[in-house]
Amino acid sequence: MVKKLQKLSADNKKKSNAQLSSTVKDSAQQIWLAGLGAFSKAQEEGGKVFEALVKEGLTIQRKTQAVAEEKITEATSRVTTMATDIGSKAQGQWDKLENIFEDRVAKALSKLGVPSARDLEALSARVDALGRGAKAAAAKPAPKAAAPTKKAPAKKAAPAKAAAKPAAKAAPPKKAAAKKPVARAAANTPSAN
Repeated sequence: MVKKLQKLSADNKKKSNAQLSSTVKDSAQQIWLAGLGAFSKAQEEGGKVFEALVKEGLTIQRKTQAVAEEKITEATSRVTTMATDIGSKAQGQWDKLENIFEDRVAKALSKLGVPSARDLEALSARVDALGRGAKAAAAKPAPKAAAPTKKAPAKKAAPAKAAAKPAAKAAPPKKAAAKKPVARAAANTPSAN
């Protein structure tokens, strides 16, 4: 009996193994066919999907470029404004530095005794005024009758000038060195123009 049972179980095993292998073959073939169907559908719809993705990508790219251009324009205007502000501040600082430098140079020159432009202008104005006064005095005839108080200072000043001029003319030049101080004195005296 045991032998019969073993024989029956062996037959059952053979049948179940055959059924199992048949089921596995059928399942594998169905899986293969499903894969082929999916591949075919992907090929058909892949072109459509690809085109849709390209269109969506173009839309996103345009939006991104528009936003980027706005940001670039905004940043450019900010940088331009900052550069203008910095330039004006720098110019102000240079002006301050230039004024400080000019003031210090003017102080140093005045300590050294170098006349300033104002001093030279004032001196020039005085020389011009003296020149005009000398021309006016030379053009006027000598007054005949004047008060004694007014003539006395004029007479005293005139002989002093007259005495100084003949003394300068009377001294004979002995050396070339003696002529140089006279030439320098003549060069330093303002001429009437």
